[in-house]
Amino acid sequence: MSEFYKDPMILRSIIMDHYQNPHHHVLCNCDGYKQIHMSSESCIDDIKVEAKIENGVIEDIRFDGVACTLSTASTSIMTDLLIGKTTEEAKKIIAAYNHMIEGNGYDVDVLQEAVAFQNTYKQANRIKCATIGWKAIDELIEESEKKDE
Repeated sequence: MSEFYKDPMILRSIIMDHYQNPHHHVLCNCDGYKQIHMSSESCIDDIKVEAKIENGVIEDIRFDGVACTLSTASTSIMTDLLIGKTTEEAKKIIAAYNHMIEGNGYDVDVLQEAVAFQNTYKQANRIKCATIGWKAIDELIEESEKKDE
């Protein structure tokens, strides 16, 4: 495994690439998708995240809105990591990401490009930015599981 996660310039370039060219950055407002609106009182972040979750599998995630660099990049990376995963797999990845954001250990193989946010805990005011999309998908997963009960 490459040790890209130790090079601050590579991590910065990952964040900038996902900010300038975010993946899944368009809402479809299609049947079968659930949507949640998230905003932050401390910065410009105001996004909608939608997901299609069928039979315990995240088939698609999309987002749009106004957001800072960290919010946009982290949500873009999140979509890449979670699309195609079961909700159980996704919850483990989300938990691992939140663990890293809190300044704790992490597994590069699990988080992949999301390790670009490994030092976010050092700037407490940026934690909301780096987690807003992740909180949205966590809520959408929870809602889908309640529907399936």
